[in-house]
Formats: sequence, C-alpha cells, structure tokens
Amino acid sequence: MQPTASRLHLGNYEGALKNWVRLQNEYEMFCFVADWHALTTMIEKTENIRENSLRVAADFLAAGIDPEKSTVFLQSAVKEHAELYVLFSMVTPLGWLERVPTFKENREKLSGEAEASHGLLGYPVLQAVDILIYKPYGVPVGKDQVPHLEITREIARRFNYLFGDVFPEIQNVLSDTPLLMGTDGRKMSKTYGNTIDLFETDEETTKKIKTAYTDPLKIHKNDPGHPEGCSVFALHAVYNKPNAAVVEKECRAGERGCVSCKQECTSALLETLAPLRKRRQEIESDPRSVENALKKGAERAREVASQTLVEVRKAMKLS
Repeated sequence: MQPTASRLHLGNYEGALKNWVRLQNEYEMFCFVADWHALTTMIEKTENIRENSLRVAADFLAAGIDPEKSTVFLQSAVKEHAELYVLFSMVTPLGWLERVPTFKENREKLSGEAEASHGLLGYPVLQAVDILIYKPYGVPVGKDQVPHLEITREIARRFNYLFGDVFPEIQNVLSDTPLLMGTDGRKMSKTYGNTIDLFETDEETTKKIKTAYTDPLKIHKNDPGHPEGCSVFALHAVYNKPNAAVVEKECRAGERGCVSCKQECTSALLETLAPLRKRRQEIESDPRSVENALKKGAERAREVASQTLVEVRKAMKLS
C-alpha cells in the first residue's frame, strides 16, 4: 500500500488488508509500504512520506499482520527493487506503458504546467518488480485491481521469452468483499474524501456515519427505502451481518428511520473495530516495535530479492 495518506480506511481493510491477515496463515506473505511509488504523486511533499510510511506499517500490525509470520518492510529498504526496475525497463515496450489506463487518468489530473514524469509512466514496471522479485504464487487483490496485474504478467512473459523461464505466471488471489461504499455513496476513496478511517477515534467515526448518504427518497420514517443505494446499509451488510436482513426488510417496508439505522450501524462498526483500535494504541506506546518489525522484514526481503537478482543476471548473461 502507498503511504499517500497517514491513515488507512475501511476500504483498504476490507478490500485487501483483512484478506492478507487471513492468507498469512496459509502462505508466506510479503507485505510492504510502497514509499517509492508515493513519489509519483508526492514529489513536492516528500517530507510526509517517512512518517506516513511508519503509520501505515503500524496499521498493518494493528490490523493483524504478524511479523513472525509475514515479511513486513518498506519498499525503499530493499534496493534490489531498483536494480530489477532498471533491467525490466529495458525489456518493456513504451507502447505498453502509454496504453495503461491509470497513466492516462493520472496525466489528466496534473494541474497547471506540470508534466507527467518518467516515474509516473514507469509505475507499472516498478509494480511488476515489486511482485515478481519474490517469485510468488499470486497477489491478493480486490476485483477492481485485477486489470492492473496484466501488464505484470506481460513483462514476465517477455522477460522469459528473451532470457528463459525465470519468473512465474502469477495468480489473482481475490478478496470476497465487494467494493466498500464511502459516506457519500461513491466508492470509498481518499481521493473523494469519503472514508471512514480504520484507526480514527470513535467520535470521528460516529460523526461521519451521522452525516452519511442515505436514500434521498426516504424523507420520513414511514417512507419505503431503497437500501441498495444507501452507504449506511452498505456498512450494515459488512459489519452487522446477523441483522442486515432485518435492516433491509424494515427499511423497504418503511418501518425503520434513518436516525435509528445509523445508530445501530455505528454500534456494530465500533464493536468490530474496538480490538483493532486498542491494539493500535498499544503499538503507538511502543514505536520501536514497528521499526524492529520493518528492519527484520527488510532483511528477509533482501535475502529473497537478492537471490532472484542472481538468477536474473545469469539469465541475461550479465555476470
């Protein structure tokens, strides 16, 4: 995950992080904070990247990532990523990168006279490195991220075609959770400012749910509602599963008001997040625990990554 913000939100947790926690009991996991990637959008605010990175790493641990089971590290602490990035950039056609939809989208977002950087164009190459350098079975992703992995497969196939079979054909390891709706009815995203942060205070969460988007056609309590378009019901469906069917039935029948619905949703969400938020407070009281986990993780990551580079150089006849 990129440290473009200091706090992760429920969309990050449900779409990815929760799945990572589960998978670490089945696989050897490599979980890292993509601080180099953050430079593509934070080049004028680099002073925030270090602190944000440590916070995201702390969020990993608080959410349940166990550094005894999973390798947790900062991308920039493993220099082998940079070397393989150079080598991959030599085999990746320019046209592949120019056709990536996210490059076009991000280029259009640039303001004023700002120009797209080489790093922004080459983002998918570095992403391919981040994955393939550990020669994994697969990558845990949300359904919306699946298309982004195809260029990683293409780069691996081209390298293998040119130099022999070094890299595996990676698989998509999908999360079962659909895209989580934000407080304004759109996809939960930092870009939209509609997030409920995983480790914000209970008071902040309560305030956000109070003002969350609901069915605009349900003006009075007795009006029939349409929960499929309500951001509060989207939270019920994830955090209040035992009672979600009752909530939906009462809403459609006009037997439930939005105020009481939001109160029940808030209680269910806070109850679910309580142990995670408690663990996050404990980690904050011992910040060296995060540094130690990252140091240990970087050592393990470098061990694996350096072995891959040995194979790459041999295949390319560079040494």
